[in-house]
Amino acid sequence: MADFVAARLNMVESQVRTQDVTDVRIHDAMRVIPREELLPSGKGHLAYADIEAEYAPGRWLLKPRDVAKLLQALRPMPGERAMALSAPYAAAVMRELGLQVVEADAAAGPQGEGFDIVVCEGAVHRAPETWSRALALHGRLGVVERDGPVGKALLYERSASGTGRREAFDSFPPVLAGFEPAAGFAF
Repeated sequence: MADFVAARLNMVESQVRTQDVTDVRIHDAMRVIPREELLPSGKGHLAYADIEAEYAPGRWLLKPRDVAKLLQALRPMPGERAMALSAPYAAAVMRELGLQVVEADAAAGPQGEGFDIVVCEGAVHRAPETWSRALALHGRLGVVERDGPVGKALLYERSASGTGRREAFDSFPPVLAGFEPAAGFAF
């Protein structure tokens, strides 16, 4: 039987802290959340590896480094409302941080509006506009957009004048089923 407590501690020390994730609240949350319970039976050993672990067909948990960096960029604060789209681990971390979290499959999109944070675990070709429209004023959307071998973790923020976007870091997760780029014609 695997020692998941030791694996969690090792994950934070070797995959998260070494990647410029300085928010100790995120470290503390990741040290206690049983990531292995989010994976199918017999796959728990993959929970703490430096890989995207598939938890359902076409759905993956982001690498620990990537989910930690994405959450740090989103600056989650206790009491905020969050929507986790195909993001069970990010949802668990945000709950541990004191956020009110609603979960939905990315294909269904956000359920409601006025969210301080919307986050998706896994890559999409482009984030649907409905995701940023679900944000409250000053709300943040964290998502990896991928159009080729390298994806970019992006942070969208809604302001009174519109929604801005900035790149946070490179990321390489698989594209979620249903969010692949549209096939095009090329000579």
